[in-house]
Amino acid sequence: MPRPEKVQAVADIKNWWENAEAVFITEYRGLTVKQLATLRRNLRKTGAEYKVVKMTLALRALNELGLSGVEDQLVGPTALTFANQDAAATAKALKDFTSESDRLVLKGGLLGPVVLGPEQVSRLASIEPRDVLLAKIAGAMQAPMAKAAGLFTSFNRNAASMFSQLLDKKSAA
Repeated sequence: MPRPEKVQAVADIKNWWENAEAVFITEYRGLTVKQLATLRRNLRKTGAEYKVVKMTLALRALNELGLSGVEDQLVGPTALTFANQDAAATAKALKDFTSESDRLVLKGGLLGPVVLGPEQVSRLASIEPRDVLLAKIAGAMQAPMAKAAGLFTSFNRNAASMFSQLLDKKSAA
């Protein structure tokens, strides 16, 4: 019979996993407490949480959620990063920290139900932030409207010029 603390821990992990847009798996072996605090602070800015949990409990939570494919990544001193808002920004924060400290190792993760390897997490980190992508989309949508507005104003301008020339021609005659 499982102990109540472990049952609660599995429930917490399931809750974090269900509420996350993505979960990234890292190995933190050799990181100092100060480095872990810096990493957690950087991740909090992106709306993510960095949790060190027992892997047996994480595996149990995964099984209860019906998720699979990352069992081989959940070995050794492993931590879970729950990206609650922007998965790309969280992946970028992790990738930036790995360039500062070679001790943090990106193992992979899950983006929804899709299993990611370390190289896929790196590719996700290279995606521009959400607000930049939205601005590009808005700019692309605005360009045709600006061209149409220019076309309509040029028609009025050209028509006025044509009538002005006609009046000048008639008054000269």
